[in-house]
Amino acid sequence: MGAVITLGIDPGTARLGYGVIQGEGDPASLDFGVLETGPKMAMPDRLNILFEGVTALIDQYAPSHLAIEQLIFAQNKTTAIAVGQARGVVLLAAARAGVPVTEYSPSQVKTALVGYGKAEKAQIQEMVRLILNLSDIPRPDDAADALAIALCHVQTAPYLARVQQQLDAAGAGE
Repeated sequence: MGAVITLGIDPGTARLGYGVIQGEGDPASLDFGVLETGPKMAMPDRLNILFEGVTALIDQYAPSHLAIEQLIFAQNKTTAIAVGQARGVVLLAAARAGVPVTEYSPSQVKTALVGYGKAEKAQIQEMVRLILNLSDIPRPDDAADALAIALCHVQTAPYLARVQQQLDAAGAGE
């Protein structure tokens, strides 16, 4: 079995951040960046670009898992709907490729990286830089956020798997 590769996604329709990391104990960054669409483009065209871009990332890196930020309902409903649409095409791309998906809230990502669910963006970015041994904080912010989501998964997934094993064992004993 090859090294574990995790694709982290920070969804958005204008800019969708992605971060690809390899490894579990001492993860390394393989790639990060953003997929961008123009604000004057029709939404179906924007979503198609995002779908094709995420599909290409999945084809290129063959991740064993995709981690994505949960949709948090904010004041701006229009933004929430657009982010939801971007999430939808990411989830579709993962499903078509057979890549399992786990969703994390922003506070789960912050807690996993900094130990505090209300950490500031600068703290998260610095932890991403340190954990991945990068010379600079990843830019743009959407890419740094995507790397943080991938790191959250790498750090959280073993714990969640152990909890599930315990639940399954307890259920089997009934």
